[in-house]
Amino acid sequence: MSRVNIDLGLLMLRIGAFTMFFHGIKKMLDGHDGVRQGLIAHGLPEFLWLGVPVAEVLAPILILLGVFTRLGGLLYVVVMIIAIYFTHWGNLFGINEYTGALNMEANLLFLFGGLCLFFAGGGKYAVYRPKNHWLR
Repeated sequence: MSRVNIDLGLLMLRIGAFTMFFHGIKKMLDGHDGVRQGLIAHGLPEFLWLGVPVAEVLAPILILLGVFTRLGGLLYVVVMIIAIYFTHWGNLFGINEYTGALNMEANLLFLFGGLCLFFAGGGKYAVYRPKNHWLR
């Protein structure tokens, strides 16, 4: 089987992962007060809100370009675990009554997409490919 299919698949996954960028831009435009209040309510330091623009704005750009894709994928995983904890923990497998989807469906898609990118890397269609395998 030709490797081009795997690399093309990873490129498509990276393009799809870029949709996280719009979540980050929305928060950048509207402010991070909700994130800050959520951190405080869960007893976490407020300064951790800085991880949101990094994971939701910077990481999607890096993933799309194929630069430090594994790191970007790992950032997605961390942010999605925190988001699931903040928003769905009391009802982890709640079903949306209109669509029949899990309430945390988007979170899970980003989380598992991030895991795929972390383990597989960005493939050969990347702007920059460092020599260190784990930075690709």
